[in-house]
Amino acid sequence: MRVLPARRIASSALCAALLLGISGPAATAAGSDSTRGRTYAAAPVPGADALLAQVQSLANISGVIAPVADLLNAALKAENGQLPAADATKLGQAVKDAIAKATATLPAVPAAPSVPVLPSTPALPAVPSLKNTDERGGADVRGSAEQQDDKAPRARGSRAAANLAADALAALQKAVDALVKAVTSGDATQVVPAATAVVTGLVNFVVAVVLGGGLPAPNLPGLPTLPSLPTGSLPSLPAT
Repeated sequence: MRVLPARRIASSALCAALLLGISGPAATAAGSDSTRGRTYAAAPVPGADALLAQVQSLANISGVIAPVADLLNAALKAENGQLPAADATKLGQAVKDAIAKATATLPAVPAAPSVPVLPSTPALPAVPSLKNTDERGGADVRGSAEQQDDKAPRARGSRAAANLAADALAALQKAVDALVKAVTSGDATQVVPAATAVVTGLVNFVVAVVLGGGLPAPNLPGLPTLPSLPTGSLPSLPAT
């Protein structure tokens, strides 16, 4: 076996020491960076909850539109608007599953707030010249009752606005059921009215989510100002 000179051994040892000295801190830094990366990924993003709710609203729209569009395309392109029962059932079930999933992710409807009972207004001395006095000379206390009655519509209106998307999904499901029945009825004249009701129900759902889902206001130049969300219930869809 050949014996290496002492200088070559020393040079080899020095190179190894230098490599260890360089790679050691680098490996430690890489491990530290990896740890910091994992810690950063696990930390919550400030304000993410509200934004995630908006993203879920958009996901609900896309998740419902796709199966409804599949059903409409199949119904309107079929010969005489008629589909085999198995195909119609399959398409209708896909819509039903999507609506159920979207309904499950909607925010809970707030409970109706209780309206506090206002104290009655004490009777005032009779003043003949006042128009609000009654025949007995007491003051008209209808103002307090009107104030109580005014709070009830506002409470009902806020709950109706919060529940509007759920109402739209329920109405859409009824319209889809009617369309599935129409495309298997053998009567082509029923298809277009039923499909129109489905399109209307889908538009109702999209508008209810856009206006009532807490989404940010659009800022594209040229877009008109969006109207405020109505507080009443959705109108009934036209009968097929």
